[in-house]
Amino acid sequence: MKRKRFSVEQVVAVLKQAELGLAMADLIRQVGISEQAFFEELAKCRRFM
Repeated sequence: MKRKRFSVEQVVAVLKQAELGLAMADLIRQVGISEQAFFEELAKCRRFM
């Protein structure tokens, strides 16, 4: 099974920063993920809300 690169806590922290209004390009660059990966995680989290 493929190992996840980021923990659930890390993903939640990034999503909270995005909600606070941090620029998307800066946030993605700071964390080191692709834009596609960010939006995939966002979609997963929205399913649970």
